[in-house]
Amino acid sequence: MIIELLLIFIILLAGSFIQGVSGFGFGLIAMSFLPLLFTIKESTLLVVSLALVVAVSIGLQMWKHIKWKSLGVLLGAALVGRVGAFFVLSRYGELDIMRDILGAFLLMVVAYLFFGAAKAKNVSIKALWLPILFGFLGGFVGGIFAVGGPFFVFVLMILYADDKYAYSANMQVTFMFTNAITILLHAVNRDFTSGFLLYFLVGVVTVLIGTKLGVICFKYISQENMRRVAGAVVALAALNLLLFQ
Repeated sequence: MIIELLLIFIILLAGSFIQGVSGFGFGLIAMSFLPLLFTIKESTLLVVSLALVVAVSIGLQMWKHIKWKSLGVLLGAALVGRVGAFFVLSRYGELDIMRDILGAFLLMVVAYLFFGAAKAKNVSIKALWLPILFGFLGGFVGGIFAVGGPFFVFVLMILYADDKYAYSANMQVTFMFTNAITILLHAVNRDFTSGFLLYFLVGVVTVLIGTKLGVICFKYISQENMRRVAGAVVALAALNLLLFQ
């Protein structure tokens, strides 16, 4: 139990630190390793619950940079995605094949982080279908695997290409909203077990430390370099999920 809690602490600390620096990444790092210890459903519910804590922690420190009016379409589409994800996770979340699907998706995310993220700034956000499509995908994938962040990043990096504080602050609002929806749906469905509380309490302390350190380093660490480091870590974890589970 001690070793398991130590591993969880390290995983969650790394994920929350990266989110504090880059605006996202907690779910990616956590879901790259927690499914080695738990089922996909258990991992997702823990990560989503802690991701809400992470988002609130960072969001409160950047509250003045939030731009509420620009988030309506994105959040509306994400809501639809989260409701759909609830039914998928409730029915299939305990199956081993979900780890393989997660691993494959993580590799696609890594490809985006290394080769596609820089091109996002050149895309126009004027077309309404873009926030609708990516909002839905972020909500749906995030509700199943807790790794919907890259879809939201794509849209918000375009909206706030010249203001990294607005980008990070509005990313946290998006995470707050979508994760709260997922938690509410699964709480009503009684999907949280008695063993969840211990891991959650350990996680809360861990992510508060990690996000605080990340926000402190926000001014000094290049988001591009952090994205590449996170991508390399996620790639190794994804291969592990695909090849050795």
